[in-house]
Amino acid sequence: MLADLNYEEILDYAKKIGLPAFRGEQVFDAIYSGKTLEEISNLPKAIKEIIKEYYPNYKITRRYESKDGTRKYIIEYDDKNIVECVLMKYKYGFTLCVSTQVGCRMGCKFCASTLHGLARNLSAGEILGQVLLVNRDLGGSRKNRQITNLVLMGSGEPLDNFDNVVKFIELISSGRGLNISQRNISLSTCGLVPGIYKLLEKDFNITLTISLHATTDEERAKIMPVAKAYSIEEIIKACKDYCQKTGRRVYFEYTLIKGVNDSHEDVKRLSKLFKGFNCHVNVIPLNTVKERTLQGTSRLEAYKFVDDLKSQGISATVRRTMGEDIEGACGQLRNKILKEN
Repeated sequence: MLADLNYEEILDYAKKIGLPAFRGEQVFDAIYSGKTLEEISNLPKAIKEIIKEYYPNYKITRRYESKDGTRKYIIEYDDKNIVECVLMKYKYGFTLCVSTQVGCRMGCKFCASTLHGLARNLSAGEILGQVLLVNRDLGGSRKNRQITNLVLMGSGEPLDNFDNVVKFIELISSGRGLNISQRNISLSTCGLVPGIYKLLEKDFNITLTISLHATTDEERAKIMPVAKAYSIEEIIKACKDYCQKTGRRVYFEYTLIKGVNDSHEDVKRLSKLFKGFNCHVNVIPLNTVKERTLQGTSRLEAYKFVDDLKSQGISATVRRTMGEDIEGACGQLRNKILKEN
């Protein structure tokens, strides 16, 4: 697919099919403006016929807006597979949370993304397509970008789709494309340790976020099967190596589950894990998934948990809840649509 290619690769493609460089530039600009093939007014019909097999054909099929301004989009691809992405508005601009896979195979017990397993990986261009379509929906273009920050925290495990995610980061941060600074990109993983070290080799300047959600390997394994492969100790070691090499603070997502991981003993274990480590804990009251049996801790208890962490010298905040009325959590809306169909 042409959206998988960078600027130079698209120009090479144009050359190979006998087109001048300016035609390649026109195609590149159209892709990064989120245009359909039919909407490219400066390309002759004959050229459109030649490239139509490779031109991206993704589209927004549903769009929901929360009372708090959060937007949720359903993106459909050529094969009719769908993913979700969520747009959140902050004082500094728009943050888009994108999916990296159709579904997920990590099996976390609190997440709706895993309910149907993994359908397939998304290509770099398909991940990019989510950004391009939403940027256009905001009135933006390649030269007038509206999205300021990206979070790879939607459906899927980014490090389980490593090569495509790496190519996506290269595409989205390219000065020829949307030119989103790598410092404004966060990648969230459930803790695939080899993937963290592979990411280190890329010399990216992105923020690493770890979905931790427990303070012992035994408890973590009950809600996150990945814990059977990689211990908390191994994950923390990889994160400290990442922090040391990149100089970037590492973030930990900690979803509070009632009676599971919300005790003072958990606070003490977290403080021991993070002592002397440049990190921050995002505490999240569980967004209940009706197909799951786990229950969330109240927001009031979440604030008490954070105060307890701070008293131990750990940087922590309660994450702002957004988009609850449009099923903003990962996988919830996709799961609902799959049931409808």
